[in-house]
Amino acid sequence: MILLDTHILIWLAGEPAKLSRRASDAIRTASHESGIAISAITLWELALLATHGRLDITGTVEAFVEKVSSRTAIRPITVKVAVLANQLPADYSRDPCDRLIGATALAEGITLVTKNAKIRRCKQLKTIW
Repeated sequence: MILLDTHILIWLAGEPAKLSRRASDAIRTASHESGIAISAITLWELALLATHGRLDITGTVEAFVEKVSSRTAIRPITVKVAVLANQLPADYSRDPCDRLIGATALAEGITLVTKNAKIRRCKQLKTIW
């Protein structure tokens, strides 16, 4: 199983050409084998972006979030994830969503697909871009 960062999920759904070849290959393989997951916080981020017009959607925000996330496993924000998010290095992204997504990958022991360079520099995480 692999975990997708929010921007990766958005690109996968609407602009797959933005994905690196390595990311595309990993997503394709995972979708046929172990599965694709997102952090529960990604649902909130999708709703926020759609509500504030930062994503071009048709229909309701709820229908959009449901459609985009429908082919993924939703990983919860557990106590372990909450604690790990606060233990990530100081040079890791300060964005709480990024921290929760990274902590989810750590807690689940899975690889995170992200373009974010700050996240990819974190030695605790296994990432793909």
